[in-house]
Amino acid sequence: MSQRVVAWGQELREVHRRLRDALAVARSAIEDGAEGPAAARELQLYCVGFCAALTGHHRSEDATLFDVVLADRPELAPVVADLKRDHSMLDHLLGELERAALSGAAQDALLRHLDGIEAVMETHFRYEEKKLVDVLDGAVPSDVGRQEMLGPLA
Repeated sequence: MSQRVVAWGQELREVHRRLRDALAVARSAIEDGAEGPAAARELQLYCVGFCAALTGHHRSEDATLFDVVLADRPELAPVVADLKRDHSMLDHLLGELERAALSGAAQDALLRHLDGIEAVMETHFRYEEKKLVDVLDGAVPSDVGRQEMLGPLA
């Protein structure tokens, strides 16, 4: 059964909202600043969970969503290239956050990591939504599922 990609742009916005919420939860876990092994494990869970969710979203876009976009709108290749560069930068920043969380870095260091990720993520999301939401809402039919297209939070 073919599924029209009519609301994929809105789905993309919803995934971005969920990722913003996940970042806020990770930030709250850091800001709560509880100490001890249980608090460290909880912090690691939130930070690593956020990292996995954002990484999964970007991998799905790189592997599937962008192919759908380019099949319908090949002139968007420079936009897709920019978005993929952002994904690479965010992968690096997420890796640094994850290493910091797993090594028990101090609260201020973890918050600096999140600040950097949030700045790049917000710029990326706004650009992606500006360039792709209308395209996705009017895109060609696709048999691809939500998670394959947009990642684990879809």
